[in-house]
Amino acid sequence: MKLTWLGHAGFRMEIEDAVILIDPWLSGNPVFPEDKRSDAIAGATHILLTHGHGDHTGDALAIARELQIPVAGIYDMINSWTTREEVEGIGFNKGGTVDLNGARVTMVNASHSSSMDGADGPIYAGHESGYMIAGDGHVTYVSGDTDIMADMEWMGDYHKPDIGILCAGGHFTMDMKRAAYAARRYFNFKTVIPCHYKTFPLLEQSAEALASGLPGVNVIEPQVMKVIDL
Repeated sequence: MKLTWLGHAGFRMEIEDAVILIDPWLSGNPVFPEDKRSDAIAGATHILLTHGHGDHTGDALAIARELQIPVAGIYDMINSWTTREEVEGIGFNKGGTVDLNGARVTMVNASHSSSMDGADGPIYAGHESGYMIAGDGHVTYVSGDTDIMADMEWMGDYHKPDIGILCAGGHFTMDMKRAAYAARRYFNFKTVIPCHYKTFPLLEQSAEALASGLPGVNVIEPQVMKVIDL
């Protein structure tokens, strides 16, 4: 399995026979190099969204149309897009599992908010979510934007993920210390990769507190457009 950070909460995941773009916000993302867009999306088979905020859905529609690939995510948002935006969608809900070219993607709970910009203010975009993605001998927990939740206890016990991609920038989500606490208490990760940080001065700029809070865990500070082999 190969992971490539696209900056902020975005990842390119090469797993089984799928190339999944998770929360691809490229245009206007201050840490994503514009000249790397074609490399980031090359060969993508699916787009997977955690919720409706623009820093997660930013380039989803444009990429879906350009590559003619489906967008997967919470039913309410995806159903709206397939009806109004002329894209192919895979809408499902929490507890549901879909097969994306051999990668088994299960939607799980998150604790955040979800909306999209409308002409008269924010509009409903379904519930926020995270994912357990099974394939290539791993189970990867993509937390999406969230704080610590008691649900993490059963999620860790049931799915047993060995890799955690955790939001950890603070202010809008849990910070590095809270992410370390959640990982320590509820999961048995071998590898943890932080995200939703460094993008703006408002967010945490270092994963040092995460790494120091998880002795014995391989905490990888990702670099934008640098491949991580797992």
